[in-house]
Amino acid sequence: MRVTDRKTIKNKIVKGVFRNAIKKTNENIASGSIAEAQEFLKAAIKALDKAAQKNVIKKNTAARKKSRLNAAVKKLALKK
Repeated sequence: MRVTDRKTIKNKIVKGVFRNAIKKTNENIASGSIAEAQEFLKAAIKALDKAAQKNVIKKNTAARKKSRLNAAVKKLALKK
């Protein structure tokens, strides 16, 4: 197996982890459950940091996604 194929498979797994975490956070924000949204936000931040650390996504991309998720959860918390 070529190195690129191995790296592609690993990168897809890492991307899937942070995409699922972001998706679950957004679903909880939409449903209005603050506690669950904050819980999934922590998981999303952890997954994004790991992806940036492994160079799957760029550092600034991870920071931007974390910032937007954090702002959305904060907005939800202030609304309630």
